[in-house]
Amino acid sequence: MFNTLREDIQSVFQRDPAARSALEVIFCYPGLHAVWGHRFSSWLWRRDLKLLARWVSQLMRGLTGIEIHPGAAIGKHFFIDHGMGVVIGETAEVGDCVTLYHGVTLGGVSLNKGKRHPTLGDNVVVGAGAKILGAITVGENSRIGANAVVVKPVPSNSVVVGVPGQVVQRSQPQLAGSLPDLEHGRLPDTIGETLQVLIEHVQRLEMRLNGHTEHEPALHVPDHGVWAGQDFSI
Repeated sequence: MFNTLREDIQSVFQRDPAARSALEVIFCYPGLHAVWGHRFSSWLWRRDLKLLARWVSQLMRGLTGIEIHPGAAIGKHFFIDHGMGVVIGETAEVGDCVTLYHGVTLGGVSLNKGKRHPTLGDNVVVGAGAKILGAITVGENSRIGANAVVVKPVPSNSVVVGVPGQVVQRSQPQLAGSLPDLEHGRLPDTIGETLQVLIEHVQRLEMRLNGHTEHEPALHVPDHGVWAGQDFSI
């Protein structure tokens, strides 16, 4: 138990440069308190003390602003930074070394009693305000941009931005054992790139209508934008 607590505290130091001392982490980090509370409520849930488990989870919700259903499966080195407004549903599964920021929802979109919440792979980072909905899987080493709405499965080593989330495969997979990717400012502009290509496409059509068919500018296929042949979907 003490080794687990020590690892939880060390995870905070690895992912939050604002952490100054172990005492500060223990007393001032609600994300850590929520994880510890979930461990206890999950222990009760697995022993069929479900009402007591839900009561403990609601108590932690009131104390931390973070709601983790006791039925959710949480991996090692889980870190919630700031944490206010985080909601994790009953059938959610979270891998090892996952990082969530405030306002994240791992929610369901079905009334079925079975699996209805997301599964996050190892080393996934979910930005502030992002919503991951449904029984979908987010592959390991992926990063979900702030305020993205993810409703489709995400391959490993991907970046997701926008509403609905646009998936961009990483050009270089993240190395195993490396620290979580917290570069939230490095996000592709999928809509901007698509609009730029659309403008170029319109310019080509205008040149043809005006009789200028020679030396047409090359049409640049966007690296990340939405593209389907000559059709544009925005």
